[in-house]
Amino acid sequence: MGMEFVDLFNQWASSYDDTVAGKDPEYREVFEGYDEMLGRLAKLSVSPVMEFGVGTANLTRKVIDQNKVVLGIEPSSEMRRIAKVKCPEAAIYDGNFLEYPKLLTPIRSIISSFAFHHLTSNEKVEAIQSFRDRLEDDGKVVFIDTIFKDKEHKQQLIKSAERQGFLNLAQDLQEEYYPFLEELREMFVLNGFEVTFEQLNKYAWLIQAKKGE
Repeated sequence: MGMEFVDLFNQWASSYDDTVAGKDPEYREVFEGYDEMLGRLAKLSVSPVMEFGVGTANLTRKVIDQNKVVLGIEPSSEMRRIAKVKCPEAAIYDGNFLEYPKLLTPIRSIISSFAFHHLTSNEKVEAIQSFRDRLEDDGKVVFIDTIFKDKEHKQQLIKSAERQGFLNLAQDLQEEYYPFLEELREMFVLNGFEVTFEQLNKYAWLIQAKKGE
C-alpha cells in the first residue's frame, strides 16, 4: 500500500513543512491555503479521531489543540520522529491505510490530508470498506486531497504544470494515483457512505463521507 513512497517520505521529512508553507514554488499552488484547510478539517473532526498519513503532525497538532483524542498512523519513520516531537500528546503508530494496529478505541472520525492518493484504486476501495467497519454508527470520513474532475481536467493540470516548468509536479500528476471525482464518489456510495466534495484550491478538495444506516 503505497509503500514505494516511504523512502521518499523519509527523505522529504526534514523539508516537508517548508514545502506545505509554500516555500517551494513548484508545489505552492497545490498547498495554497494549507493552514486554513487543515484548520477547517480539524474543526470537522469528532473525537475520538483516527488520522492516516500523519506526516509531520500539522493536522494532528490542530486536532489536539481542540482537546480531541487522536490515534495517528504514519508509515515513514522520519515523519513519525518529527510528529512525536511536535505533538507528543498524540498516540502515533507505524502503519498505513490498510495495515495498522487494530486498536479497540471507538472511532467517530477518520481524517487525512494529502495522503489517500497514494493508494491504487483497488486499495482505495479496500480502505473505504475498512473505514465503515472501523467507524461508530454516527462516524464520518473527512479528507483533503488532490482530485481530478475528469480526464480533461487532469490533462489541463498537467499541461499547466508543464507550461510553468514544474516538471516534477507534472510527473506526479501523471504517475501518482490521484482519483477522478466520480470514481471516488462511487467508491464511497457503494460502501454505504453519503459523500460530498468541495474544491478548496486549484488542486485540493475537501471530501466528507458520512456513514449511512
